[in-house]
Amino acid sequence: MMWTMTPERFDSPDAALLRRDYYDEVASRYWGRPATAEEIDEGLTDDGAEKLVPPTGAFVVGRVGGGAAACAGLIVTDLGIADLTRVYVRPEARGTGGGGLLLASIEGLARDLGVRQIRLDTRSDLVEARGLYAKHGYREVPAFHRRQYAEHWFAKEL
Repeated sequence: MMWTMTPERFDSPDAALLRRDYYDEVASRYWGRPATAEEIDEGLTDDGAEKLVPPTGAFVVGRVGGGAAACAGLIVTDLGIADLTRVYVRPEARGTGGGGLLLASIEGLARDLGVRQIRLDTRSDLVEARGLYAKHGYREVPAFHRRQYAEHWFAKEL
């Protein structure tokens, strides 16, 4: 499969739909049932997405076969440090190499923003995500915050 990765505004039609699908999946897994449209809308309200633009961050949309199938965001949190967020590959596109290309793309944008370390948090039930991060050089580190839903913390030096 041939992937393309493109920096894009978080609120473009494709990006907005990917962010919605991301939230649907993580919320549904957490609750053990399908998330409702209202719950997804609530989760996306005031979620900080406005920071996913330079100079405070970036957002990437991955496309395969012409269709939007993946996304990742980056938020600069401190001098030289950024948080990776909203990493999502649609189920039908998983296992095709898109996740690694997505991380490489967002890491390139991070370097352009002067970021030297990317960090992230995730949950125990997001096994695929943890595997993706470990495969691409992210190492598990001690907790760097205590937010709800965070159970594992990773970092990568660029």
